[in-house]
Amino acid sequence: MPTNKPSPSTAAAAGGAWPPDPAVFEKLGAFYLGRALDPATQAPVAAPLLYDARDLTTHAVIVGMTGSGKTGLGIALLEEAALDGIPAIAIDPKGDLGNLMLAFPELRPADFRPWVDEGEAARAGLDPDASAARTAAAWRDGLAQWGEDGGRIARYRAAARASIYTPGARAGRPLSVLRSLAAPAAGADPEATQERIATTVAGLLALLGIESDPLRGREAILLSNLLAALGASGRSATLGDLVRGVQSPPFDRVGVLDLDTFYPSKDRQALAVALNNLLASPGFAAWTEGEPLDAKRLLYTEDGKPRLSILSIAHLSDAERMFFVTLLLNEVLAWVRTLPGTGSLRALLYMDEVFGYFPPTANPPSKPPMLTLLKQARAFGVGIVLATQNPVDLDYKGLANAGTWFLGRLQTERDKARVIEGLEGATSSRGAAFDRAAIDRTLAGLKSRVFLMSNAHEDAPALLQTRWTLSYLRGPLTRPQIQTLMAGQAGSTASAAPPDAAAAAPIGPAATEAPALPPDIPQLFAAAPGAAMLRPAILGEAKLHYVDAKNGVDEWRTVRLLAPIGPDRPAPTWSESTEAPPPSSFSTAAPAEARYASVPGPALRAKSYADWSRALSDALYQGRSLTLLRAPDLKLASKPGETPGDFQVRLRQLLRERRDAEIEKLRARYAAKIAALQEQARRADQRIEREQAQFNQQTMQTAISVGATVLGALFGRKIGSVGNVGRATTAMRGAGRSMREHEDIGQAQESADAVRGRIADLEAELKAEIEGLQSDTGPATEEITVRPRKADIAVERLALAWIPAE
Repeated sequence: MPTNKPSPSTAAAAGGAWPPDPAVFEKLGAFYLGRALDPATQAPVAAPLLYDARDLTTHAVIVGMTGSGKTGLGIALLEEAALDGIPAIAIDPKGDLGNLMLAFPELRPADFRPWVDEGEAARAGLDPDASAARTAAAWRDGLAQWGEDGGRIARYRAAARASIYTPGARAGRPLSVLRSLAAPAAGADPEATQERIATTVAGLLALLGIESDPLRGREAILLSNLLAALGASGRSATLGDLVRGVQSPPFDRVGVLDLDTFYPSKDRQALAVALNNLLASPGFAAWTEGEPLDAKRLLYTEDGKPRLSILSIAHLSDAERMFFVTLLLNEVLAWVRTLPGTGSLRALLYMDEVFGYFPPTANPPSKPPMLTLLKQARAFGVGIVLATQNPVDLDYKGLANAGTWFLGRLQTERDKARVIEGLEGATSSRGAAFDRAAIDRTLAGLKSRVFLMSNAHEDAPALLQTRWTLSYLRGPLTRPQIQTLMAGQAGSTASAAPPDAAAAAPIGPAATEAPALPPDIPQLFAAAPGAAMLRPAILGEAKLHYVDAKNGVDEWRTVRLLAPIGPDRPAPTWSESTEAPPPSSFSTAAPAEARYASVPGPALRAKSYADWSRALSDALYQGRSLTLLRAPDLKLASKPGETPGDFQVRLRQLLRERRDAEIEKLRARYAAKIAALQEQARRADQRIEREQAQFNQQTMQTAISVGATVLGALFGRKIGSVGNVGRATTAMRGAGRSMREHEDIGQAQESADAVRGRIADLEAELKAEIEGLQSDTGPATEEITVRPRKADIAVERLALAWIPAE
C-alpha cells in the first residue's frame, strides 16, 4: 500500500485567499476538484482541494443520488485529466457526458443559445435569447468564484480532442464492433485469448436474447469453439463466418462427443437463423461502419495527442448496451495487457451509471472483464472510475480494489447502509481503521455538490465541495444535438490503395497454359476465378537486418516484393515493385481454365534470376532504410514499426513518470526541513502561551498591588507611611515587570512569525521547483535513418509469379 501523505486540502492551504489564484491549483499531476470543508461545520476552507492524479491508478467510485452533483464531479474529473494530458474513454449510458463538448472559452450568450432548453426557459418566463444571456452570465460568475475563466476553458479544449461516438447509430462518429471478432495477435496469452472469446460470445448471445451458460450452454460452447478454431487458423471472424460455421463447423467433435450428438444439425439451424437475422437486420449495418473499436485509437490521435472519447449508448436497447460495453471492456483489457508497467496515471476509463453492469450476485457478460480491469489495470497506469446512483446494485467485493470513494447525498437509509458496508470493506482490505459512526453522521448531513472523499493514499477522509465545471451542464444531449456537435468530425475514410505497378504493365498475347520453366525456377500462381487472365511478375523474398547500437535498434525484417515484367519490361525494376500478398495467397498448382500473358525471354533462364537477386540486394540496401524518430534530450529513439504518434505517447508517458518521480524527491527533500521548522513554530507557540500566561498573572498581581495602594489612600492611611510607600513601590515594580512580560510576548511572537516566514519561503521554493520541472509537452524530435546491414541482406527466393491481370 502506498505511504500515506497529508490530506490534499491541508497540503494546499498556503495562501488562504478565495477565490484562489490559478497558480495555486494549476499544477501538473494535481486535479483541482473543488475545496475542502470543515468536517464539523461544513464551512469552506480557504484552499483548493487538489487530488493527486496518481491516486486514480487505484481506481475510484462515485456514488450519489440524482441532484447530488455526481455528474458534475465526474465531468470535473475528466476535465482535469484532459488538462493534465491524460486521455480518457467515457461510457455514457444517459447522454450527460456529451456536455464535455459544451465548453465555450468566450462565454458569449450566442455560444449557449443552441443548447438552451426552450421549454425550461418558457417555464421561467424567459425567451430563449434571454435565457442564453442569463446562462452565460451565470457560467462566467460561477467560474470566477472558483478562480477559473475562459482562458482555462480554452486550455481544456486545446489539451485533448473530444469526440462523441454513437455505436449502432450515425448521429456521432460510428464504431465498427467487428474488431472484437478478430484473430488474436501472434504470441497472445492463451488464457487472455480464451477469456476474450468467452465474454465476446456472452455479449453476442445477450444481443440475440439467448441465455446460455458459458460452461454448460451448447450455444456458448459451440460459438466459443468456432471463434477459437478461426483464430487458430489466423483468420478474423465475421458474423457471416459464424453463420456458416454454425451450419458446418470446421470440427466434428466437441469434447469427446461427436458434433451431432452434442448439438444436432437441425437444432444448430435455429442458432444460425438467429445470427443471420441479426446480420441481415438493416439496423445492424450501423454496427459495422466507421472506425474500428480500437482502444488505442479512442485514447490517442494519430500524432499521439490525448483524446477524450465519449461513447454515447443512450439510444441503444439494454441488450445492445450490454453487447457493446462487453466488447469495449474486452478491447480495453486487451490493450492494457500490451502496456509496460508504470506508477503514473496513463489513461482513464470512466463509466457513468454502472447500474446493471457490475451487480453483486448476477454475472452479466460485462462483469468478468470489468473485474479483471479493476484487478490488473492499476499496474499499467490505467485508472477505472465508476459512478452510480444505485449503490445497492454494485459488487462491493469487487470494488474493494477501488482506492478512492466519493460519497454524495443518498436517497434512502438502505443506500447509506450499503455504501458504508462497501467502504468499510475497502478500508479494512488495506488494514486501515474505520469509524463507522462518524461516517454515518457525515453522510447523513451531506448537501448537494458535497462529497465525502475517502482516499487510501490520505491519512483521513475529507469533505469536498466540487468546483464549477468548465463545461456547460445542460443535461442529456439528444441525437440531433450530438449530430450538430459532431458535424465537423466525420469519421475518416480509408485512403485509396496505391496503384499496383504490376497491373500497369502491358500483358501481351495470351496462352492457355503456363510456360515450361527450368526446374530451378520456382513458379507460383495466385488464386484466380475460372477463365481469369494471369500476368507474369517476379516475386522476390529477402531478409534484412537493421542494426544501430546507439539507438537500440536490432531488427530483422522479411520483405516480399512483386516486380512486373512484360513485352516492354524484360527484367524486373525493383524500384517500381509493390508489396507482395502473403505466401498463403499463392499455390504451386496452376488454376484451371486460366489464360496466361506472354513471358519475356530472360524470365525463362536461370542465370537471369541470379542477376536479379544481386540487383534486388542492391535495391534493398539503397531503398529500404528505416526512418525513425529520436528525442535527443531523452536519448531515446522510436522502435521499428512504431508510428510517430505512438512514439509521442511513449515520450509523454516517460516525461510524466520522470516528473512524478522528481516531485516525490523534491517533497521528500523539503519535508524534513519543513518538519523541523514546524517543530520550531510549535515551540514558539508554546513560548507565546507561557509568556502570555505570565503576563496575565503579573498584570493581575500589579492590579492588586495598585488597588491596595489606592484603597489605603482612600481609607485614610498616610501616604508617607512605610506600609503604604512599600505597597506603592511594589506596584510600580509589578507594572515594570508587566511591561517586560509584554515585551517578551512580542519577542516570542516575532520569533514565531519569523519561523512561519521561513516555512512559507521553503514552501514557495518547493512550489517554484515543482513548477520549474519539465512540462508535459512533447520534447523535440529529429529523424534518423538506419540502413540495413549490407552483409546481412539475404535474398531467399526469386520466383516467377502469376497474378490476376486487372
